[in-house]
Amino acid sequence: MAQYSDNRKAYFEYEPLEKYEAGIELLGHEVKAVRSGRASLPGSHVIVRGGEAYVINMDIPPYQPKNTSPDYDAKRTRRLLLTKKEIGDLSKKGEMKGLTIIPVSLYSKGRKIKMEIAVMRGKKIHDKRETIKKRDTDRELRREMK
Repeated sequence: MAQYSDNRKAYFEYEPLEKYEAGIELLGHEVKAVRSGRASLPGSHVIVRGGEAYVINMDIPPYQPKNTSPDYDAKRTRRLLLTKKEIGDLSKKGEMKGLTIIPVSLYSKGRKIKMEIAVMRGKKIHDKRETIKKRDTDRELRREMK
């Protein structure tokens, strides 16, 4: 299982409640770009419309810029492949106040490219300060252990 991209900022800004694994519908040259590590997840989110889930604002620049068509949009909306039950759960949770659905990581599972998405609740400022404080103390402990 190769990790192509992850959204570390999501864990700082939000608190994960529930995670799902979804397939993603990509074009051929987008698959090559993802496998070369060019995909970018920060700033993207998931919406559910018309019984289907879509990831919005995920950036996949062209694999070979000179060979792609001039009308290619790197931040186009891409469909996620989920079961009807999972889509129903996500649509209910996406409508709840204070919850958002955010892509967390992009990885391969066999020959398929999968995306881990999570239902998240936004952190308050004091929670973010605690996260920073915990990270700093862990860093200090690692330095002293060396």
